[in-house]
Formats: sequence, structure tokens, C-alpha cells
Amino acid sequence: MRNLIGRCCYVALWSLVLTLAGWLAPRAYAQGNYEIQVYGSDTVLPKTTMVELHSNFTAKGQRYLIDGVYPTNHQQHETIEITQGINNWSEVGFYIFTSEQEGHGLQWVGDHIRPRVRVPDSWHWPVGVSISTEVGYQRAMYSPDTWTWEIRPIIDKSFGRWYFSVNPALERTWHGPDVNQGLGFAPGVKASYDFTRTISAGVEYYADYGRFGAFDTLHNQQQQIFAVSDLNVSQQWEINFGVGLGATSATDHLIVKGIIGRRFSWGKHPEIE
Repeated sequence: MRNLIGRCCYVALWSLVLTLAGWLAPRAYAQGNYEIQVYGSDTVLPKTTMVELHSNFTAKGQRYLIDGVYPTNHQQHETIEITQGINNWSEVGFYIFTSEQEGHGLQWVGDHIRPRVRVPDSWHWPVGVSISTEVGYQRAMYSPDTWTWEIRPIIDKSFGRWYFSVNPALERTWHGPDVNQGLGFAPGVKASYDFTRTISAGVEYYADYGRFGAFDTLHNQQQQIFAVSDLNVSQQWEINFGVGLGATSATDHLIVKGIIGRRFSWGKHPEIE
């Protein structure tokens, strides 16, 4: 009976997303959707390299050139993420962003680097906690703010079959029109449920509220809700896919995303602290 209820909930969740997609207005503004992910607090083990491919397709997005920035409608984003474990509590990630679109072909968009540290297991905190900082460049035809910085606290916790993660990210422009706007607030939240040992499903929420002290109006904020699934086929693999809806006019209105990752180990791992 429990498995039947789980399958019914899983089907209902996806049916709701696909139904709501048809209700959304077609207008949206330019934005970046290259790496759509709510992070967990764990870091990659030492002597291990994680290679991931993030594939995101904007099925219904902004259709016009605005201030020299390409429209997002029907852009296919492929992002390569390579993360190297340093020790039991730190890692460094590197991103290569690309975009493909009719009329523009395949384009390199930019690169980011992301060191991250976490609270060691030996501290016995009741929740998982880590923090990453991400610095990078993106070409002006894809983002008017070409150099940016992000600091992302990560807090997560499992309760039985339930998993929750919160990423209250702070963003800062180093070069571009928003350089004098101060810190922006761009949170991400995930809640998921393990229906079986292999299949998890849930909801991810992403937003960009604008700058602290002067949040954008709701019309101009970016807010997305994704129905997602995770396939836990092996400790070596990470598989995630989802369908996202934009909840405001400033958000791309329909995005399909997928993540596939593989861990490669290069030796024996010391015991986790």
C-alpha cells in the first residue's frame, strides 16, 4: 500500500507541473540558467574527482534582444562541472558554461571557480553545514554583469525518508551595470522524499529577490519552482532531472533540466574526521 501511495504521489506531482506549464504568460526577461542545483553540505572525498554535466533547455523564455543580451528562449545550456576533493572537509569546483541557440550556434559563455568547506563530522553538529564562494566571468552578450561573486551557505538535514536543504546565497557584481547595487539575495531550497531506495522526488525553489535594502518588486523578481527526481543508482553516480516553472514575469517560464555526474576515485580514502 505504501509503495502504491508513493507512486500515485510521484505521478500527481509531475502531472501538476505539466498542467501548470500551459497557464504561464509568454513574457520573460534575460537571466542565466546554467547550473540549476540546490547543494547538499557534503564535499567530495579526497583523492576523488566528480565530473558533472548540467543540461538545461529553456522551452519558454525571453524572446527579444535586451541591452545587447541574447534572448533565452530555446537556449540549450551545457555546463561542465569538475570538482576535486582536497581533504575530508574541503573541495574546489570549476565550471565551463556553454550555450547553443538557433542563429548563434554553440558559444562559450564563461568560467567560474568554486572552493567550498564544510563542518567536519567529528564536530557532531545536528545539521550538515558548508559554505562555498564562487567567482567567475561570463560574456556580456549572456550577462551584462561580466564579473560576479557569490557566497553560498548550505544547511541540510535528513529526517527518515525526507531530505531538506537551504542555500541562502548572496551575490555581488564586480564588473557591470549592477556593480554599485550591493549584495543581492538569491536563495535556493529543496525538499524531497525517498519513495524507494533508488527513486527520490521533490520540489526545488530558486529565486533572485534583488539587492538587500531595496528588493525588487514581485513583478521584477526571479522565482522558479521545479518538480525534480533523483535516481540513487550507485554511490559513484549522481542523476537529477526536473521541470521548472517561472512564477513571475521576470523569470523564464518553462525550463527542463538534467544533471548527470560520476565520481572517479584515485586511491584509498582516509577515515572521515
